[in-house]
Amino acid sequence: MALADIGLIGLAVMGENLVMNMESKGFTVAVYNRTAEKVDAFLAGRASGKRILGAHSVHELCALLKKPRKVMLMVRAGRAVDELIEALLTELEPGDIIIDGGNSHFPDTERRCAYVEQKGLLYVGSGVSGGEEGALKGPSLMPGGSPAAWAQIAPIFQSICAHTEGAPCCDWVGQGGAGHFVKMVHNGIEYGDMQLICEAYQFMRDGLGLSPDEIAEYLDEWNRNELDSYLIGITRDILRVKDADGAPLVDRILDTAGQKGTGKWTAIAALDEGTPLTLIGEAVFSRCLSALKEERVRAAEPLNCALPPIEGDRAALISDVRDALYASKIVSYAQGYALMRSAAQTYGWNLNYGGIALMWRGGCIIRSVFLGKIKEAFDQDDSLENLMLSPYFSQELRRCQSGWRNTCARAMLAGLPVPAFASALGYFDGYRCKRLPANLLQAQRDYFGAHTYERTDAPRGQFFHTDWTGLGGATVSGTYNA
Repeated sequence: MALADIGLIGLAVMGENLVMNMESKGFTVAVYNRTAEKVDAFLAGRASGKRILGAHSVHELCALLKKPRKVMLMVRAGRAVDELIEALLTELEPGDIIIDGGNSHFPDTERRCAYVEQKGLLYVGSGVSGGEEGALKGPSLMPGGSPAAWAQIAPIFQSICAHTEGAPCCDWVGQGGAGHFVKMVHNGIEYGDMQLICEAYQFMRDGLGLSPDEIAEYLDEWNRNELDSYLIGITRDILRVKDADGAPLVDRILDTAGQKGTGKWTAIAALDEGTPLTLIGEAVFSRCLSALKEERVRAAEPLNCALPPIEGDRAALISDVRDALYASKIVSYAQGYALMRSAAQTYGWNLNYGGIALMWRGGCIIRSVFLGKIKEAFDQDDSLENLMLSPYFSQELRRCQSGWRNTCARAMLAGLPVPAFASALGYFDGYRCKRLPANLLQAQRDYFGAHTYERTDAPRGQFFHTDWTGLGGATVSGTYNA
């Protein structure tokens, strides 16, 4: 019997479809699932007659693999991954490779990579994006971990991933948890993109009185230009779907959003790095607020305020919404890339920022034409401090600024929540502001806590303290960053 090129553990939706994808590209795959009946059902169903081998234990799975053996885990993040690693370490030998393709938190991947390498094996934590369809037809893959593993897994990964203009949407990201960190940021940006689209939808629905079909027509138009993306496309399609009685289905879906935690992880990582990630943070909190459905219903009447409706030229207002959406999207990606840049310095990763944009061009949820512009920006200047400073994006922000501000102002005057639009604008204004009021804030800190301050007429790094009350003396607090 021919041995398999790779083994995969976990036959849920993503795992099954990745196996079918690998087999369709000419690879023989061995599969194992903790519930043996699932393996048998898969072999008798979709995998029947394919180059797919079944195993009923980790031991059987490893015996079916070519050396160096490669085993990919597609299981729930957390303890299940650690348990499988322990089981595999008893069966594998130095040089073999364990690949975690789940949504693991990057610190766990850092820890696991070091642990597995100590045992003489290689470890990969790979982001996998694209959902069910992407897994089957070509996902975006973001592998990182033990560098020596890349040459072994590249032929498989770059065969099964999506391709854009002939280039694979998969490349080596970096050591340790780099792959899962980049996937986490991808998911955070996904949160932001979805929230921005929802705010545009609510502005047009509640502020301008457009029907779902009318909004879909505008999204269809936007999807032919700079906003061309997977998420705009599926939103257009969703708005056109009718319930059994012909009414828009979207109007009957309860307005409470779920989340799996990767957006929250992104926001926490930004706080740890001291990097402003305001838009994605607002997107996460907007989902949390949506979950307070019963509270919101109870609050609607006592907190109701009579506010003037949005009036004006509809075409101009909708054009402004489009500009607000595009400008805010630029800010969201700029913040995401700034976070990756900061983390790369913290963890010693050598991230290829243009290459990451290329990996996201196809297969993944945030795929869009927009990402090609990001790649071009980093190709022109790989040391770019902030995406907003690239010539193309700074020009686009200037072009969109008036419509962006008008949309935020109109929404606020009408009582429509636009937290992501507004936070993006606040970041933009703060980032371009030469003098922020933090001088006053630092004086306040020095007043009540003797935290010291720097002066505009002294070198950076030289700290001063004022005895503001006449009672504090010269003793100062230690300087530190939490």
